[in-house]
Amino acid sequence: MKSNFIPTCGEHNQPKQWQMTTFEYVEEGISVRVPNIYGWVCPENGEASFTPETVDELILTVRDLLEIAKRAKSRRAHPTEFIVTVS
Repeated sequence: MKSNFIPTCGEHNQPKQWQMTTFEYVEEGISVRVPNIYGWVCPENGEASFTPETVDELILTVRDLLEIAKRAKSRRAHPTEFIVTVS
């Protein structure tokens, strides 16, 4: 949720922009991408930061997805990419 506070990029000293972005996380050779999520994005390098509520949800979701992907990886499942959409 957007607030009146606009964070500034510490590296580029520019106000960040509230926009859709993609969250990415990699662990043990497993990559999790969450596209189309709102965050504060640096206009210079695209680095995003997220609200505490969004981070809490991302942590839970990524943890669940990593567990599933690790089980599939241990079975040496043939498919190596899975796309899950929740409507």
